[in-house]
Amino acid sequence: MLLDIGITTDLSLVPDRVSELAEAGFDGVFTAEASRDVFAPLVLAAEHSDLFCYTNIALAFPRSPMLLACTGWDLQRYSKGKMALGLGSQIKPHIEKRYSSVWERPVAQMREVIESIKTIFNCWSEGSDLNYQGEFYKFSLMTPIFVPDPMQWKPPPIWLAALGPLMTKLAGELSDGVLIHPFSSRKFLDEVTIPALSEGAIKTGRKDKPKLIPNAIICTYRSDEEHEKAITGAKFNLAFYGSTPAYKVTLDVHGWGEMQPVLNRLTKEGKWKEISSIIDDEVLHTLAVVGEPSEVGSQLVERFGDVADRMGISVPYDAPTDLLAEVVESVRDKTSK
Repeated sequence: MLLDIGITTDLSLVPDRVSELAEAGFDGVFTAEASRDVFAPLVLAAEHSDLFCYTNIALAFPRSPMLLACTGWDLQRYSKGKMALGLGSQIKPHIEKRYSSVWERPVAQMREVIESIKTIFNCWSEGSDLNYQGEFYKFSLMTPIFVPDPMQWKPPPIWLAALGPLMTKLAGELSDGVLIHPFSSRKFLDEVTIPALSEGAIKTGRKDKPKLIPNAIICTYRSDEEHEKAITGAKFNLAFYGSTPAYKVTLDVHGWGEMQPVLNRLTKEGKWKEISSIIDDEVLHTLAVVGEPSEVGSQLVERFGDVADRMGISVPYDAPTDLLAEVVESVRDKTSK
């Protein structure tokens, strides 16, 4: 099982960080659309390592599909074919209030994002005319001077972040891979994600299925001090995700739906120090992977090894690299047997 981890450091620290992560045994790195640019770190990661690089995720709606295609094409060439373009929708308040962009029918709009990027890639790689006519996007002009230089690799695969059944079904129809939100569980995968992917694939008659890339919150430690830091970070992260109405679907599968409005109310009241107390041990151990490094490695393989094409880990606290290396080593031990 290929194992990836997010990079969140300042750009000046990325070269050293990706070297450390490669030495620790990771196979890939990804970036998230948070407080930094989502693409720039991947340029440095590709320059200073052989790690596979992808966005997890880049927001699609505030960007033109043409710009996403250009950036994806350049990164695919620069990384020598070791890049994926991971796209996501975010949620309405952030798209409208943080990015001042349009949120109307996100599944329909995302369909056109993926279709149009693939049309653009086909134009550049095959020399076909550019002609995409949708409701949200229309592309019909591509003069030779704006066609990027050819490359020996195929255009980057498009991976779609999906949690709810409708977006997941779309991923099954069109995407090359599906990025599973860390606020998830194996039960959610089995009961919601995988059936929706299959339904989407059947609808379009595709013979292949999109790659499945789960992302798990891990909570690992070797000492009492590390234990407290890990538990605190993981519970806060879960509480933050759980407060979001769009992520209630995960809680509903486990019968915990009533928790979401409580968490949401606390965040709106600014009671950030209180939200972690809502996450009890059952929720923690179900939605995160908890234990010493060897235990976390075993659980990752047991939960996701039979369905994951690659696996991302989310570490919502400051974890030493040597601690993470022990998790990687444990995963390798379990998958080599």
